[in-house]
Amino acid sequence: MRWSRYFIPTLKEEPAEAEVISHKLLLRAGMIRKLTSGIYTYLPTGWKALQKISAIVRQEMNRFHGIELLMPAVQPGDLWMESNRWDAYGKELLRFKDRHGRDYCIGPTHEEVITDLIRREIKSYRNLPLNLYQIQTKFRDEIRPRFGLMRCREFIMKDAYSFDMDDPGASRSYEGMRQAYVSIFEKLGLRFRAVEADSGAIGGSFSHEFMVLAETGEDTIATCTDCDYAANLEKAEVTCQGPDCDECSMPAERVSTPGLHTVEEIAGFFNVSPDRIIKTMLYNADGKPVAALIRGDRELNEIKLKNILDVQTLTMATKEEVEKWSKARVGFAGPVGLKVSRIVADLELQFDTDWVTGANETDFHLRHVDLRRDAQISGYFDLRTITEQDPCPRCEGNIYLTKGIEVGHIFKLGTKYSQAMKATYLDENGREKLIIMGCYGIGVSRILAACIEQNHDQNGIIFTPAITPFEMVVIALNIKDDLVREKVEKIYEHLKGLGIDVLLDDRDERPGFKFKDADLIGSPVQIIVGAKGIKNGVFEVKIRHSGERMEIPMEYFSTQIARIRNEVLVHYGLSKNNNYL
Repeated sequence: MRWSRYFIPTLKEEPAEAEVISHKLLLRAGMIRKLTSGIYTYLPTGWKALQKISAIVRQEMNRFHGIELLMPAVQPGDLWMESNRWDAYGKELLRFKDRHGRDYCIGPTHEEVITDLIRREIKSYRNLPLNLYQIQTKFRDEIRPRFGLMRCREFIMKDAYSFDMDDPGASRSYEGMRQAYVSIFEKLGLRFRAVEADSGAIGGSFSHEFMVLAETGEDTIATCTDCDYAANLEKAEVTCQGPDCDECSMPAERVSTPGLHTVEEIAGFFNVSPDRIIKTMLYNADGKPVAALIRGDRELNEIKLKNILDVQTLTMATKEEVEKWSKARVGFAGPVGLKVSRIVADLELQFDTDWVTGANETDFHLRHVDLRRDAQISGYFDLRTITEQDPCPRCEGNIYLTKGIEVGHIFKLGTKYSQAMKATYLDENGREKLIIMGCYGIGVSRILAACIEQNHDQNGIIFTPAITPFEMVVIALNIKDDLVREKVEKIYEHLKGLGIDVLLDDRDERPGFKFKDADLIGSPVQIIVGAKGIKNGVFEVKIRHSGERMEIPMEYFSTQIARIRNEVLVHYGLSKNNNYL
C-alpha cells in the first residue's frame, strides 16, 4: 500500500477528549474517529488491525471445533423476558418498540437468541456437543462511555456458546475454549493472564477472565509468585485459619464517643489499632436490611457479599435507612442488638474477640464485644478484598497485585438459560434432559486498545507483528530523487513478494515528518532509504520496540530482513514458523 493513496489522517496534537493513552494514540494515528459518545468509525488502518485480530480469533476457534454463524443484532424483548433478564440487565440494555408496539433491544450479548435457536433445532443427543460462535457488533448503553475503545457503547465482540449433554461434557468444552483463548492471546503477542472471575450478570457457576497486563489497566489481579493461581480482585479468595477464640472475660461496656465515627477516630479514642475495631456495614439486599461485619483495617468486597447473600440487587444503605435500622446516626451502627434480617461476618472475626463496635446509639460505642456471646451472627464468610499480606489460597505462597485489562471472559453457564427457555434434548433412552451451556466472549475492538496500552512509548504505538496494520514501512527520504524512487519501488515490490504487509511512504514530505508518522502508527520495522545510503550501498533499518537502528548492505538485504523479522517475532513470543495470520 502506498501512503500517498491511502487514508491515514494522523494528528500532531493530543486530542483534548482523550483520557488514556490508547484513546490518544488511536485518534492521533488516524485509526478511529468519534461519531458520537461511545461510538466510533474505524478508519482503514484501525479496521485492518481489527481484521487481523479477528482472523486469529477465527483460526483458533475453528481449530477448537467452533462453527461460525451470524445472529441478528436486533432481538425481540419476549426472549429476554423469558430468561428473566429484560428488567434484571438494567439500563445498559438499549430497548425500543417497533411500529407495532412490540418490545425489542439492540443485543449486548446473545444468550437468549442462541438458546432460542438451539431449542428449535436440537432434538437428540446425537446432535451434541456443539459450539457456535460469531464476530459481531454489540451495543451496551454505558452511562458514561470513556477511554475510547476501552469502554464504549458500540463495540466488536466474538461470542461463542457451547451445548453439551452433561457436566463432564460441558467441562471439556470449557477447557477447550480456555486453551483456544490462551492460544489466541499468545498468537497476538500479548502479555496476559487467565484469572478466576465472578460470573456477574451473565450468570453461571464458574468463569475465567483473560487479562492483558498493563499498568494503566482498570482491573486489579491477585497473582501467586509460587504457583499458577490468579484471580481478579472481586474473586480472589482469602483464607483464614486459627483456633476458635475463647469468650472475652469482660462484659461489653457502653462508652460515650461524642462525634467520633471514623475508624481512625475510634482507634485513637480507645487507644487501640484499627484491627481491633469492627465495621458494621448496612446494605439493602433485595429490599431487606442486612449487615456485614469486617475488621476496621479491611476492605469489604461487595461482589463476595452479594454472592453469599444470593441476591439480585445489593446497595449500600442510605443515611435514612441506617438511622432507621440502627436507631443511630451513620458511624454508630454495631452488631449487638441490631435488628436486621441477617448479619454476616468476615472469616477472621471468628478467631478473635474483645472488639470495639458501634452501640446502635448516637455518640456511643461498645468495647469488650464478643461476637459469639453478644451478637446474632448468621455465618462467617470470606467477605474481604485480598491484600499482598495474605497467603495464596492454593499454596500459601506470596500474593502480589498487578493491573490488567479484561479482553476475554469464559463462563460455565450450566442450565441457567436452557431451564428458563426450555432447551432440551432426548438422551439415548428417549428421556428429555436440559442442555448444559457455556459462554465465551472476546472483546475484539478492546484488544486493539489493550495492545496499545501495553505497547507504546512517548513517540506512539508499538504494535505486535500479529496486530499491526503494516508489518513494515519503507520510508523514502526524498521521493523526487530518481535513484531513491527506483530503490524504494524495488524494495516495496520485493517485500510484497515475500508476503509481508508493507506500507510505502512515498509522500513528498520532510524526513522528520515521515519519521514521526512512522513511529506514531507503530509498524514493527522501518526501512529508511536515502540518497546517501544508496551511495554507500546500505539501507537503514529501525526496530520500533527497541529503537535500535542499524545499517544493512544492499547485497544482503533479503537475508538481513528475514533475520530482523524473525528477531521481532521472537521478541513477542512468536517463532518464525508460527503462522499467526
